[in-house]
Amino acid sequence: MTDRHGVIAPRAENLTVGVNYVRGWAEARHGAESLAEQLTVLGLDTDFPGLAADVNVWGDGLVRLGAVRPDAALLLAQLIEAGTAAQEREARPHLSARN
Repeated sequence: MTDRHGVIAPRAENLTVGVNYVRGWAEARHGAESLAEQLTVLGLDTDFPGLAADVNVWGDGLVRLGAVRPDAALLLAQLIEAGTAAQEREARPHLSARN
């Protein structure tokens, strides 16, 4: 069983001929490195020690966050929420001028 993004699919521990694992892993590595860079800027890099690139059995890249402390997860959620709100304000400047 898997979700529409293949995240629940098992890790690729036994490789299958014809599946391009390198491309998926490279995409995951790029995503993991980008996230790690932002976490470092925010001083949260040590809160996500399990952050790593991975790939599933179909060759889809995955970024694994690993086990994190609840307060680190809460802070990450708040940062995502703040970023989303800022993007919405930028997309609708006429609405934010009224507030």
